[in-house]
Amino acid sequence: MAQPRVRIGDLLVNQGLIKEKQLMTALEEQKRSGKKIGKALIDLGFVTEQQMLEVMAGHFDYPFVDLIRFQLKNDLIVQLPETQARRFRAILLADQPDGFLVGMLDPLDLMAIDELQRHLKRPVHPAFVKEQELSNALDRAYRRTGEIASLATELEDELGSSTDFDLNELATTGESSEAPVVRMLQSIFEDAVQVKASDIHIEPDEGVLRVRLRIDGELQEQVMKEKRIGSALVSRLKIMSGLDIAEKRLPQDGRFNIRVMSKSIDVRLSTLPTPYGESVVMRLLDQSQGILTMDKLGMPEGIRTRLETLIQRPHGMILVTGPTGSGKTTTLYSALTLLNKPEKKIITAEDPIEYRLPRITQVQVNTKVGLTFSSVLRTALRQDPDIILVGEMRDQETSEIGLRAAMTGHLVLSTLHTNDSISTAMRLIDMGCDAYLVASSLRAIIAQRLIRKICEYCSEPDELSNQELSWVKSISPKNAGAPFVKGRGCHQCNNTGYSGRIGVYELLEMDEGMLDALRRNSAADFATAANANPYYVSLTECAMSYARAGITSVHEVFRISASLDERVAFTPVESSVPAEETNPTESEQPHTEEPKKPVKEEISLDLDLPDFGDL
Repeated sequence: MAQPRVRIGDLLVNQGLIKEKQLMTALEEQKRSGKKIGKALIDLGFVTEQQMLEVMAGHFDYPFVDLIRFQLKNDLIVQLPETQARRFRAILLADQPDGFLVGMLDPLDLMAIDELQRHLKRPVHPAFVKEQELSNALDRAYRRTGEIASLATELEDELGSSTDFDLNELATTGESSEAPVVRMLQSIFEDAVQVKASDIHIEPDEGVLRVRLRIDGELQEQVMKEKRIGSALVSRLKIMSGLDIAEKRLPQDGRFNIRVMSKSIDVRLSTLPTPYGESVVMRLLDQSQGILTMDKLGMPEGIRTRLETLIQRPHGMILVTGPTGSGKTTTLYSALTLLNKPEKKIITAEDPIEYRLPRITQVQVNTKVGLTFSSVLRTALRQDPDIILVGEMRDQETSEIGLRAAMTGHLVLSTLHTNDSISTAMRLIDMGCDAYLVASSLRAIIAQRLIRKICEYCSEPDELSNQELSWVKSISPKNAGAPFVKGRGCHQCNNTGYSGRIGVYELLEMDEGMLDALRRNSAADFATAANANPYYVSLTECAMSYARAGITSVHEVFRISASLDERVAFTPVESSVPAEETNPTESEQPHTEEPKKPVKEEISLDLDLPDFGDL
């Protein structure tokens, strides 16, 4: 039976959610923009999407389903092909005795309901759902894994059983978008972008081909038995990167740009010869996302304010440290964005250049022709710079030139691969730099990591073991009795319990005690002076404050601290000693000096920090 026509605006007015004057304003906006009246009302802020949908659901006697809280089932959802689901903006929610419950953006679209019933061969009972929640649910449900497996089989069949088939010819001549190798790579990239992967790994093994995506710092794997297609995929990627497809004995590096799902993706590619073929790793950089500003990084406010003050100084060296993939490049680019003004001359030496920045002179390091960090830095000093960014302090020569530049009136920003801020200054001396030079030039060190955030849709209380409680208490007494949470795992987070990442930071500003220890080349005295600094908060304590705030789990905090020198003996096994009786030795206890500003109050709770790789 046809549904009675209804004017949404009148319905909302009758329910008292909007006023007549607001409806008139929305109608004017509708005429001007061409939007639907409901969209106009929401965009103008007169009513929320949920309020409007609940009123309409009540009027038409249809359910309103909150997809975030609803337990979706992938095997049910995929019974409706993706093309149909996206065309009619619908998702299968439940298989009921009298038909399918289907979430729809427009449950009043009778033609769409008829088409869905014709395809599903069962009655359809529509339900109202939110637009963004529907879009996100469809992206998660319709992963490209099945499509990739199907295309792998098709490509394997095309290669045939001949052992002398010219794979390079296949990669070179398959320019058509209909070629299986092209469609398979397209599906792999679409799947990676859909799940916000930072890296794609294509790895040949003895009898299989593995495609792995790094999502929130963890790899997720798809295994295919069609091992021979790996060579075709690698050859095609080499063509796209401008690399030598005939050279399979040596590693190669390249890059290319593609457009995937309306996003401009910059791809950094690296090949590596293995006994079973060439392994390829691709770092994905979403150029359409732009560069995060300092206030969007998710730094605790106290650290961000002090860092912004430090980078505004006219000279000195500031180092950002951490392992690969810890977000160092993101922090440096954010600092450059803040410093990028017409009155400042900025020169960078990068390997590679990941983002093109206006007004900044960016130089790509090329060791094959002798264009190293040190040579670029030496030449840059003759270019009248105010600020210099060096991608990495890799050797003594680069470090010394950078330190001397910082001492002679330039602000120098760079990175170093160390575990924490305290060990960084001594690392420069270990590399051969003079202690007096380090003490005269170094102004601050910021160490960072990325930790996974608990999925907000499946978080639940976390019952820690006695030994876990003992470890938590050893970091700081205020952790005792704090309520902690973990992720149970749900459809929203792909059953991992985590969704997104956030940065953990440790800022160490040089004071007289630390500088004196540097001049004397005393690592022990430097560590003592650093721990005595009232503003110093360790990475572990910063991460623990996130756990206390319910942003991350205790196990993520332990993962961060396990790589640091401040670790304590800990195994996730139930201890026979009650937590209150456990008394770690002094050497086991990490520094517990309380900062003047509580870190917990300075945490940004809602930032999903993307992974931009490393310079």
